[in-house]
Amino acid sequence: MELQDKSIVLGVTGGIAAYKAAELCRLLVKAGAHVQVAMTEAATHFVTPTTFQALSGRAVFVDQWDPRMPNGMAHIDLSRRADCIVVAPASADFVARVALGLADDLLTTLVLARDCPLLAAPAMNRQMWENPATRRNVATLLDDGVRILGPASGEQACGEVGAGRMLEPDEIFEEMLAFFVPKVLAGCRVLLTAGPTFEAIDAVRGITNLSSGRMGYAVARAARRAGATVTLVSGPVELPAPVGVERIAVRSALDMHREVMARAADCDVFIGVAAVADYRPAATAGHKLKKDAGGVPPVTLVENPDILAAVAALPRPPFCVGFAAESGNLEEYAQVKRTKKKVPLIAANLIQDGFGGDDNRLVLVDDAGVHPLTPGAKDVLARQLIEHMAKLLEER
Repeated sequence: MELQDKSIVLGVTGGIAAYKAAELCRLLVKAGAHVQVAMTEAATHFVTPTTFQALSGRAVFVDQWDPRMPNGMAHIDLSRRADCIVVAPASADFVARVALGLADDLLTTLVLARDCPLLAAPAMNRQMWENPATRRNVATLLDDGVRILGPASGEQACGEVGAGRMLEPDEIFEEMLAFFVPKVLAGCRVLLTAGPTFEAIDAVRGITNLSSGRMGYAVARAARRAGATVTLVSGPVELPAPVGVERIAVRSALDMHREVMARAADCDVFIGVAAVADYRPAATAGHKLKKDAGGVPPVTLVENPDILAAVAALPRPPFCVGFAAESGNLEEYAQVKRTKKKVPLIAANLIQDGFGGDDNRLVLVDDAGVHPLTPGAKDVLARQLIEHMAKLLEER
């Protein structure tokens, strides 16, 4: 995983959002990172160093004169070991001091002495965030190469509503994952589909395919982490929208077809992961069909449009990737689908290997042949798919 064995300094400044930094610390450690926490004195009024020591498994530093450092240079030693420094929350005061190059406590001194990337997740009242002074300070940090994460907008601890909320820990974690991924799709516009479609028979019944959407959402995350701008057209699933991805929710195959075709000409890559229903009822009853209405009601089916084939048939089609879920003869059927749809790459899996779970088996089929991927988590397979696809894009 991207954070395995990474050395990360987590800076925590004074603000109510400091309690969220504890969850971020836990997520980073769980992902295999070595986390060293450095707090401002103000931060200790909200969360104690003991909390972070327990979560990180390491002593927490607050004072730049901490005697535990034999050479008395905590600001040098801590920054030199780090692959990156992330400050969450980054208070308005911290942002101002870093913008001015001040070094009057351990954390600001550490930041000034760093030779690694700095990420900051601002957290402050909406008026403080919108204040011209803060806007100038943030602009200075951006000009200096600091990565600003957020802030979000919403209800604040003071009771006001607006921009200035710190991103949630899982959102910051996702941004950090993305930070360490090579940007093989930088500048690329990716459009993809995920989840099932639902074809209504009446007001309560319908035809659908089994699909949790997990594979498609994993591919969306992987593409975004690789630097792409991602639009996800999603059927009905019980999954949150991936961080940084535009999600368009649809229900039926016709809905999905409409949204995809409205955007396909403007994208560089189209990835059809959705389990689209092949057929739909020719007519939908606006009310619930009653069992006592005189026998089994007739349901006439008509074929749904083939979204992948329609995108591939555009005058100037994007690079198209299809998915094939089969119950047997995987490689044979994948090759047939790739030829029939006229797409350069198919990712195929057996239904029994991937449906509903977090793991999968994928076989990639392209002009060069068949490329089985090592079975594993869908997030890992999605990353490998994106890496393979990026190489094919370079060869075009």
